[in-house]
Amino acid sequence: MKRSLLVPAVLMVSVFVVGTSEYLIAGLLPQVAADLHVSVSTAGQAVTAYALGVVVGGPLVTIATVRVPRKGLALGLLVLFAAGNAVCAVAGSYEVLIAGRVIASLSHAAFLTLALMAATRVVAPHRAGTAIAAVGSGFSVATLLGVPLGVLLGEDAGWRTPFAVLVVLALAAAGALAAVLPRQEAAATRVRDEIATVLGRRVLIVIATTAVGLAATSTVFTYLVPALTGITGFGPTAISALLLLHGAGGLAGGLAAGRLADRSLAFTVRGTFAGLAVMLAAFPFAVPWAGPAVLAVLVLGVLASATTPVLQSLVLRHAGQAPTLAVSVNVCAFNIGIAAGSALGGGLVAAGGLRWLGLAAAALSLAALAISYAAIPREPAPAPA
Repeated sequence: MKRSLLVPAVLMVSVFVVGTSEYLIAGLLPQVAADLHVSVSTAGQAVTAYALGVVVGGPLVTIATVRVPRKGLALGLLVLFAAGNAVCAVAGSYEVLIAGRVIASLSHAAFLTLALMAATRVVAPHRAGTAIAAVGSGFSVATLLGVPLGVLLGEDAGWRTPFAVLVVLALAAAGALAAVLPRQEAAATRVRDEIATVLGRRVLIVIATTAVGLAATSTVFTYLVPALTGITGFGPTAISALLLLHGAGGLAGGLAAGRLADRSLAFTVRGTFAGLAVMLAAFPFAVPWAGPAVLAVLVLGVLASATTPVLQSLVLRHAGQAPTLAVSVNVCAFNIGIAAGSALGGGLVAAGGLRWLGLAAAALSLAALAISYAAIPREPAPAPA
């Protein structure tokens, strides 16, 4: 297999392992709470601790390692991730579990940044969007398969077992990367250059687009299951099937968006957010009926995952010769948007607005569309004859 195909494939598997860890514990909270003698809500802070580690620690780790050779850094980050999950697997107290989650999270944003950039270095420049989509699809597969399988394993063999499996998988992924990833020296940029790039106008606009756009999708997705059970009337079996459908749509949408971004990045960015706005506005009117609700879940999966490769491609376009910190901060913006959307959705649900979340989300998607126009320069006018 050509290196241009093998390297993104191994990076995708590595991202799958990292992505599975982020949301795995959410499905194991009752077991964790009972074993460590804390409440379920307290156990849920293990999810928050990971998210905070990504948002705060990601840029700091990226800055600290900006001059480290890329291959060695990739292997080191996977080993750090494995160490954090090993701590979780043997945690005898809630405090130790939180420490393990934070340790694992420190590698998250930096590794994803490195994986995205490493994939673009082994393909032709006009294939960058496809490479980003292929690597990023590891998160879609993690949601589609990794988290459900991990939860099933945890219910059968104890909540610690999935974390032990993640340790093995992370070390195996590190071994595979050691074999296939070419040596890539760090870019000859200074920390000052990286910070200056992040503070550039267009990069900041892309980061803002990312945060607002992900807030739009998170507002609905966070409360998708309560809407489908409480409004549509689906049972547990149907809900599981619908989540699989959502994940499959996400995988297809991300890969398709990567290819489209290689052809026309501006059209793909704007088309994605315009389509999201229409779909989200229609969601409140589709969810009361089974057929339209199923279609809405599928389309949500396709369009929500399409945002990842197009926004990361947009960051790389504007970051120039110092893109590392910019990509890392944009990864953090995804998490900030998810947290903000969840908080907004929670407030609306508390006020009795479960069915109408889509309208608020559509407004956010339109806002992201408007912001994106400032991030993408107009095509230059043709020269006069």
